[in-house]
Amino acid sequence: MNVISLFSGCGGLDLGFVQAGFNIVLSNEYDSRIWETYETNFPSHHLIKGDIREVNEVDFPDEGIDGIIGGPPCQSWSEAGNLKGIDDKRGQLFYDYIRILSHVRPKFFLAENVRGMLADRHHQAVSNILTLFDRAGYNVRMSLVNSRDYGVAQERKRVFYIGFRKDLDISFFFPRGSTCHPSVRVTLRDAIGDLQHSAVPASGNYHNPEAVNNNEYFVGTYSPIFMSRNRVRSWDEQGFTVQASGRQCQLHPQAPKMEKVSENKYKFKEGYEQLYRRMTVREVARLQGFPDEFKFIYDQVNTGYLMIGNAVPVPLAREIACAIMEALANSSNTNYEQRIYTR
Repeated sequence: MNVISLFSGCGGLDLGFVQAGFNIVLSNEYDSRIWETYETNFPSHHLIKGDIREVNEVDFPDEGIDGIIGGPPCQSWSEAGNLKGIDDKRGQLFYDYIRILSHVRPKFFLAENVRGMLADRHHQAVSNILTLFDRAGYNVRMSLVNSRDYGVAQERKRVFYIGFRKDLDISFFFPRGSTCHPSVRVTLRDAIGDLQHSAVPASGNYHNPEAVNNNEYFVGTYSPIFMSRNRVRSWDEQGFTVQASGRQCQLHPQAPKMEKVSENKYKFKEGYEQLYRRMTVREVARLQGFPDEFKFIYDQVNTGYLMIGNAVPVPLAREIACAIMEALANSSNTNYEQRIYTR
């Protein structure tokens, strides 16, 4: 099945769909810092480089396309941001997604975003987006899920809009995750335990040539905001949400959890200060489910964190893609919510 990828980033969502058996025929990414990483890992994909707002919808094929996938930039919807949502130009990129969807009219689409868009202040904006999807001819299901339930060693809540063209008459239910039961969840020990002792600091926060396979970490001071809460998860827990920033990256589980000093102030445990370091680029890539053969190319190490933190976790993408493929193959089956898709 052929798919178009929008807002592709470094390709976490794309890789999950490829692993599930889909074929990405065309992709689009705005950020020039990411292009080399995407093209290196997906050499057969045709990447349209540039702002989607400047790409005419007729440049996208409208025949032989089964789906459109992508996550419009989420900063304007983020709970940690200013929550401007649809009033922000980045939030309005949803309209360009729908513009291209309406032209191509594939069998299905998937759009991903942060849970902040479910805030009360965005209720009308989200309602308008759902109306536009409806007018474009799609039955849409919106789901809030946690990546830890889908084979990911990370607490990461995201919103997914998944729609099927109305004439297909498909009833779709978001799949239960392969690790929805706590006893089978992937831990930090499972994901990054073998990388602990080969990590090296970045070179002035530029790529360190001594780092093997991106196993280098951002160095520098910690801001008051960073020190306002605990940033350490233990080895047998899932990590915090991977951030798109080296400076804000969570700390490695080799260190004890930070100790509370006051309402919005934590400190490193005395006597263990040398154990506190940020996770490496490769470690957060593992938390996002990227295989070790996936290459991240950058000069500034923060760019590595940026493209990984903005990606959809690969195992989550794969499990969703498998559910979509099965729904298309057998539209009469309405029991997808009862299934567990293996990693």
